[in-house]
Amino acid sequence: MSKMNDTGHAKNVANFETLLAYLTGYGTVYNPSNVNIQLTSLTEKATAAKTISEQVHDAAAKNSNAVALRDLAFQPLKKLSTRIVNAIKASDVAQQVIDNAVTHNRKIQGQRASVKLTEEEKQKLAASGTIVNQVSASQQSFDSQLDTFDKQIKLLATIPSYAPNEVELQQATLTTLYNDLLQKNRDVVAKTSELSTLRLNRNKILYDANTGIVALALDAKNYSKSVFGVNTPQYKQISGIPFKTVKI
Repeated sequence: MSKMNDTGHAKNVANFETLLAYLTGYGTVYNPSNVNIQLTSLTEKATAAKTISEQVHDAAAKNSNAVALRDLAFQPLKKLSTRIVNAIKASDVAQQVIDNAVTHNRKIQGQRASVKLTEEEKQKLAASGTIVNQVSASQQSFDSQLDTFDKQIKLLATIPSYAPNEVELQQATLTTLYNDLLQKNRDVVAKTSELSTLRLNRNKILYDANTGIVALALDAKNYSKSVFGVNTPQYKQISGIPFKTVKI
């Protein structure tokens, strides 16, 4: 659907409440046969729009906090990952094990295994019959970092000589950290999903082509125009109340 910031949605809800106040003030003169724009229906819709908007704001705040906590928790991971590799190198291990650890660390750091070729270099290689496909190697999504960190921890479990005195580098500590990072990432996923669902519900209440508050506002305005006339003070009270429509 088209994008609109929360201020735009809030304005539509507030303007719908303003429109409802004017329509209520007309008393029994405002008496449409269309049940959807009768005062009781409009009042219920206004309450629903206000409630879902507040729920979206609450979920957005919780999601923002979860994202911030995750970002903060992941910040030390790159530095810690490098320390782990150095600790492995200081242990009595085969070069292949070190190479595997270095590869894991490189992925967490978001570094390439090889220098990225320019388009000109790719074209020259292609002309000579060599096709090069370089996939973006940053792998910096939180899921990817967690997956690589888990692999690094499991690699440590295969190294009997890996026994650092530094508590923060010990496998048990790293496993606890991994579980904490995993949970914080899951919290973000859950709260993002909840927020997305609430926004979908809000958008239906506000912008459904038939039952959304924007559509109902237009119907109520048209009915009022038919009752009072286009040039009457009553219609002029509500005709200028703006509503922005988005597609859903």
